[in-house]
Amino acid sequence: MTPEFAPPSDKALPIWPVAQGAPIPAQASAGTWPAATGFTGRRGEICLLPDAQGGLAGALFGLGDPAQATRERLGFARAAALPEGDWYLAAPVPDPDQAALGWLLGQYRFTRYKTAPAPKARLVCPEGADAARIQAIAAGEYLTRDLINTPASDMGPDQLEAAARDLAQAVGAEITVTSGEDLLAANFPMIHAVGRAAQQAPRLIDIRLGTEGPALTIIGKGVCFDTGGLDIKPPSSMGLMKKDMGGAATALGLLKMLAGTGAAQGRRIRLLIPAVENAIAGNAFRPGDVLTSRKGLTVEVNNTDAEGRLVLADALALAAEENPDLMISLATLTGAARVALGPDLPPFYCDDDRTAQALSDSAMAVADPLWRMPFWDPYEAMIEPAIADLDNAPPGGMAGSITAALFLRRFAEGAGRYVHLDIYGWQPAAAPCRPKGGVGQGARAILHALPRILP
Repeated sequence: MTPEFAPPSDKALPIWPVAQGAPIPAQASAGTWPAATGFTGRRGEICLLPDAQGGLAGALFGLGDPAQATRERLGFARAAALPEGDWYLAAPVPDPDQAALGWLLGQYRFTRYKTAPAPKARLVCPEGADAARIQAIAAGEYLTRDLINTPASDMGPDQLEAAARDLAQAVGAEITVTSGEDLLAANFPMIHAVGRAAQQAPRLIDIRLGTEGPALTIIGKGVCFDTGGLDIKPPSSMGLMKKDMGGAATALGLLKMLAGTGAAQGRRIRLLIPAVENAIAGNAFRPGDVLTSRKGLTVEVNNTDAEGRLVLADALALAAEENPDLMISLATLTGAARVALGPDLPPFYCDDDRTAQALSDSAMAVADPLWRMPFWDPYEAMIEPAIADLDNAPPGGMAGSITAALFLRRFAEGAGRYVHLDIYGWQPAAAPCRPKGGVGQGARAILHALPRILP
């Protein structure tokens, strides 16, 4: 699908935004019809308005209580359920950009395997909204959702590389890929160890866009399927593991947004994706193995199901060698983050207060929620086992998201600033702007914060 607005037309029908409890605009000529249908202006509520001939004259759309708007400010996604035709906003809304983006995000459908009726209502971009920017942001989110929703049978490391190559070509970026046994020669031993048991070879995808300006490096976890390895997951935990490349998918969507909105200009953008499948075979890495990372730190593998931090570690070490001004990792990393904050609120970690505040502010501003968690130094001892430098899965299960973030920070040393997002990448039930299935988290917040965190 391609997110796009309808062209302006004198045949477009009006949508009258109405806050909960507010009077119906007199221009809507609605008479007693809204009251008769029970319309109150609740968020997302629609009241179709008839004309004198029994046709359709327009619609009322409920904004709800503006004081309680959070992510629901994008509730215009529900307006995509309007009847077929072109529509326009007949009155101003508090944030036309968010209203327009909500509409486009609500129209997303994943139709690769099953024909699903696409919404036939189209919106004329509201006055005051930046149509090109909004469409670019929606296109990036569509890419992320498509990649996550595609099952591992069609989205293994080979196909993830192909998607990365397509995007690199589209945005004018350079791309190099190191795969298979070449990973060992290039000193990416942990990426190789995690992915060597799969039919499709493990690889590191490296995309560069821009040659001047401050340097931003984004690292996305690309575990295309995670069985758990020899510490195999139960079926209840393995069923959604096609989404374990959600960090890579979100990173690619973010790159598409950066290029499409012009935010990549004047910056050096690098995107690294360690792409693997954590499979089971005779040559799979084992619990108790000690791996030597690219950085030289040794890692005792106490759980082969904590593989994401292993592949990210080699990629982070590579990224840190260039001392970028800002390094951001995106990963569907821990169940502990979901226990703490649920599927809808990803934690992020950052030692720099100004950067963290800018991200928190932007997350609220664009309804892409994030919640800051601490790199809690007293827990460093938890990731230091007896026989190696680091432990990939400390026993006890406490503070799992924090200890994973501390593990990654060891490999990010050298970057000017480091931010880690422990995302979920999945919408368990349909909500405004977010159909059930794959979803990007954090990309829009990063995009919005970029002028403050990497001017």
